[in-house]
Amino acid sequence: MAEVMPDQLARSSAKRTREIFASDTLTYPDVNLEGTRIAARIHQEYSHVQELPPALAAKMAVAASTAAEKRRKIKNANAKEQTSDPKMRKMIEASSEKAEKAKESQSMALTVRSGKGAAPNANGPTPVRDTPSSSLVRKDTVRQVKPEWHAPWKVMRVISGHMGWVRSLAVEPDNQWFASGAADRTIKIWDLASGHLKLTLTGHISAVRGLAVSPRHPYLFSCGEDKMVKCWDLETNKVIRHYHGHLSGVYSLSLHPTLDVLVTGGRDGVARVWDMRTRTNVHVMGGHKGTIADLKCQEADPQVITGSMDSTIRLWDLAANKTMAVLTHHKKSVRALTLHPTEFTFASGSASSIKQWKCPEGAFMQNFSGHNSIINTLSVNEDNVLFSGADDGSVSFWDWKTGHRFQSTESIAQPGSLDAEAGVMCSTFDKTGLRLITGESDKSIKIWKQDELATEDSHPLDWKPTLGRQKF
Repeated sequence: MAEVMPDQLARSSAKRTREIFASDTLTYPDVNLEGTRIAARIHQEYSHVQELPPALAAKMAVAASTAAEKRRKIKNANAKEQTSDPKMRKMIEASSEKAEKAKESQSMALTVRSGKGAAPNANGPTPVRDTPSSSLVRKDTVRQVKPEWHAPWKVMRVISGHMGWVRSLAVEPDNQWFASGAADRTIKIWDLASGHLKLTLTGHISAVRGLAVSPRHPYLFSCGEDKMVKCWDLETNKVIRHYHGHLSGVYSLSLHPTLDVLVTGGRDGVARVWDMRTRTNVHVMGGHKGTIADLKCQEADPQVITGSMDSTIRLWDLAANKTMAVLTHHKKSVRALTLHPTEFTFASGSASSIKQWKCPEGAFMQNFSGHNSIINTLSVNEDNVLFSGADDGSVSFWDWKTGHRFQSTESIAQPGSLDAEAGVMCSTFDKTGLRLITGESDKSIKIWKQDELATEDSHPLDWKPTLGRQKF
């Protein structure tokens, strides 16, 4: 059998096609196949550039009103290129006329819905968003809340006495004295009113990283990098209990407000819940992949909140010993946490990032943006003043409700200290919220207070509303 060439096959196929469809073409001689082909080609290739965008068209209309523009338009129209074949020119004109008629039939004019008498969004945003309509829908307006005015804070007293970085602070419930723990392995008790040293407690063999004074017992709890958690009896000023179990340094400690339990966390990445009286390790809260840098306890769920060097925050169910939620918004180590004294909210701090959260689910509320340094400590009082202290000595004061930074300053290192020793390591407000105590890496303790002479006129609120989106 002779081999059939491809071109022969193509010719026979074309011949058969003509035989099948030629009768249809002869039956309907009015069908202009060539015109349809050209109209389809014009639509496919040039439909997206036939009309200018509305903004550009408006500009062109304004420009065309001048006499020079009119003259240039006439000249361009006269010199416009046209196809040489008159038959082809008629086909192009006929196809463009058809397209214009089709557009007129599909008008995009704003219409009033039948039976209403007014546009659906005449009195505000349309309640039914999914209803198909060509009407414009007015967007919900976002109005930023004006922040509350706060008086600026200033250093009232500088207390020196420690021989190492001051790493922890705790105020006594009656607001008479406060305790400080430092890298010199000592805990010092200071009179809050005068700043005089009352007592020095020795017993730790490494830096004291956490302190807490019990509001219901005469006890002071301390933890340190020596893996020890101690309970001090304030009546005899001696250690009466040790809590053994941590495998590495203990960095943070918190007392539960209503239960007789103590929660500690540190470099072994677990939070341990201790029975205060029996020294029993009730729970071992595992889940973090890095050092627990800070933790807080509160009465309601989540009763324990931990911030870790693995850049996550975990909210814990204390009864079930399970994680309720993991907050992964931070990009760097979470070094600081603070609970609002009256609201059901808390804040967390990491490098150049402070975030506010809502309990109990841990919903993200807002960012406090602008403090571009490693945040070591956060504190908030009942007057909605949030304090943040950083590794480079920079301190900021914020309005808790709006996230507005109303004061930013630098902590001055003690004479004789290196500039690199100006870091703020820990902070706490006293029980009234009128005094702020900070522990610093220049071995000093600073007490801050609000400027009593400041008014809204002398220190006006430096705030402007922005439309910037609050990112995670």
